[in-house]
Amino acid sequence: MKIAIHINGGRPDSWLAALPEVLRAARLDADVSVWGPGDAQADFAISWSPSPAFMAEQAAGLQALFSVGAGVDHILGVAGLPDSLPIIRVEDAGMGAQMAHYVSWAALRHLYGFDALQASQRERRWTSRLFAEADRCTVGVLGMGVLGEQVAATLDGLGFAVRGFSRSVRDPQTYIPGVQHMDASHGLDAFLDGLNMLVLLAPLTRETQDLITLAVLRRMARPSYLINVARGALVVDSDLLAALDEGTLAGATLDVFRTEPLPESHPFWTHPKITVTPHISAKTVVSTSATQIAGKIAALTRGEAVSGVVDRSRGY
Repeated sequence: MKIAIHINGGRPDSWLAALPEVLRAARLDADVSVWGPGDAQADFAISWSPSPAFMAEQAAGLQALFSVGAGVDHILGVAGLPDSLPIIRVEDAGMGAQMAHYVSWAALRHLYGFDALQASQRERRWTSRLFAEADRCTVGVLGMGVLGEQVAATLDGLGFAVRGFSRSVRDPQTYIPGVQHMDASHGLDAFLDGLNMLVLLAPLTRETQDLITLAVLRRMARPSYLINVARGALVVDSDLLAALDEGTLAGATLDVFRTEPLPESHPFWTHPKITVTPHISAKTVVSTSATQIAGKIAALTRGEAVSGVVDRSRGY
């Protein structure tokens, strides 16, 4: 069996170090190497944003392509991707806890007004103020996948009133206790109604691109707060700025952007109500992800079904 690593712009070293060991533990005899032009055909590939050259040489003969990230929008648009090639997502693999910590930090930072307190510190002013109670703050998590569920459960544990939205109707037996679950049958407007904070964790698809407009933001309580840890293109940048300037939003914490790195001239950098972080809310944990991928390759070689296979009609 041959496994090709093609991170394309990233560092493959950690994957090259981790995979052989976990493959041996899964009793798989595999040749693992970083792909280069002209290499022999691989059986499986592990990639981030595969290049057209890689697709042209390898895609037709692959049994499956594993994405090293939670999202797959960076793969679905690559030229030369065969319709029949299974794409398999990494599921959580250590990212859920990171995401929950990041979102909790952003939510608590806003709830307790730490921005204002830091401003007071810089001015050497002893400013006492009353803070909102977490249980009186309704947080909506838009996108209740593996990561969204962990974020919602963590926020619930912190005392927030939590509402989750998923596109698909789900079995109530899978609901997280304490979290209000909503779906397309309720409608997005009902989900947004009365929200004090909105956390974006939806995948980027044709349906979700440019979903968060000024009109959508105005459906929440005023002023509300936005936390985006999904994809930058879910939000219309100019509408977000308008919502901040008119008071519809009290602020926003943004970890993802339409163009990354965020251009130096972008107004998000200097807007007083926006916190910018450089896409660090959740990083792939290579050791955990490699173990998960090895287990799925072992299952596939036995002819078994695996989870995380992308439904291309949905885009995730």
